[in-house]
Amino acid sequence: MRWIDQDASAILCPTDRRDAVTSLQSPALAAAPSPGWLGRHLPGLGLTFGIAALAMAAQRLSGIAGLSPLALAMVLGIAWRNVIGLPAAARAGIGFSLRRILRLAIVLLGFQLTLAQLRTVGLPGVAVIALTLAATFVFTTWTGRALGVAPRLTQLIAAGTSVCGASAVIATNTVTRGSDEDVAYAIAIVTVFGSLSMLAMPGIGSLLALDAAHYGIWVGATVHEVAQVVGAGFQHGAEAGQAAAVAKLSRVILLAPLILCLGALARRRGGAGGRAPTPWFVLGFVAVVLVNSIAPLPAALQNAVVLVTGFLLTVALAAMGLETDIRKLRAQGMRPLALGALAWVFISGLGLALVELI
Repeated sequence: MRWIDQDASAILCPTDRRDAVTSLQSPALAAAPSPGWLGRHLPGLGLTFGIAALAMAAQRLSGIAGLSPLALAMVLGIAWRNVIGLPAAARAGIGFSLRRILRLAIVLLGFQLTLAQLRTVGLPGVAVIALTLAATFVFTTWTGRALGVAPRLTQLIAAGTSVCGASAVIATNTVTRGSDEDVAYAIAIVTVFGSLSMLAMPGIGSLLALDAAHYGIWVGATVHEVAQVVGAGFQHGAEAGQAAAVAKLSRVILLAPLILCLGALARRRGGAGGRAPTPWFVLGFVAVVLVNSIAPLPAALQNAVVLVTGFLLTVALAAMGLETDIRKLRAQGMRPLALGALAWVFISGLGLALVELI
């Protein structure tokens, strides 16, 4: 058949030959397979995973306990987006990192928590944590409205301050639906004020002569990021550090009901056509906590899951940074910063007052 095709093409004039070749090739070109899932997502995944790995390596090499690789990955992502630029081929993988990888990481976070931790904190400690969280969220929401801060950004700052920093911000945004700039601003705020808490609380605890248990509960109930809690807690001694870590993880458990409530409120406000999704991944998080409470993982596997979870959260924050336009970030102004400062003062003061009462 090849020689017949060659002879047929030989008697055509150049124009006809070109048209014939085009007509013969067009069906093949039309039927050519589009890039597969991996081909579409690999550039973006390579970028987010690479930035996450760089952020975690930088945190370890720095030796700074309170330096969060989550925040560092976000900063690196913002720098890449606004200095180098974002290639179009990377968008699919970045979007996958922001949605699927984030939800998986939050579900895996449940392996770090058990219901027994609540018993370790004790009923008074749980009461302090729950009251501080709820009051801070309400106060921040009300204050944001009074200051004229956008409602979605206010909710993200409230969640990050009252629950667990960057992880709470990005988890809450699955139902709040704020912009990437809202998320970046909220994470920047909780990072700054959480770091201030880590630096100031050991001195305040010593000045007030707080014992290890009370100091640990205060730190765990009020400081934003887990890394910052560990940094502030262990500066007051090993017992205080352990109490702070347990109190913080107990506080993280309350992230699930918070997101479910916010999702329900968003759907109610939006009516039948409301866009807020049901955060099914939160139910997965709760299920994993229950499983981990009944049959905890072996220590070696537990450590591996903790490492993987932290890395996946860092990947999600790298993607968030890559989607952030710093010009829009500047447009937020100073009011959200004032809101974050007021929320930080409120949660620190209320937590201390409640701890003094128990």
